Amino acid sequence: MSGIPALPSAPPPPSPERAALRQAARQFEAIFVRQMLAAARATKLADGVGDSAATEQFRGLQDEHFAQIAADRGMLGLGDAIERQLSARVPPQAPAP
Repeated sequence: MSGIPALPSAPPPPSPERAALRQAARQFEAIFVRQMLAAARATKLADGVGDSAATEQFRGLQDEHFAQIAADRGMLGLGDAIERQLSARVPPQAPAP
């Protein structure tokens, strides 16, 4: 051997249950962020100029998109915390073939 350390092997793929848990935790975080944004928008003191059903629908879609991005990036860390808490009940990796 030439004295070059071997590269670490890639971690084994997660079990289907673990992957589903991760996805569910991220989706829960997205729902939570959407609810926070909706609550913040509901606190407006007066109707703004140009508020219409179309504007409200656009804002809802915009909030949903932002919430999904925030959850995918783990911006609040809520999804990661949920995954850590529940992972003890799920197999850590896929069984070897």
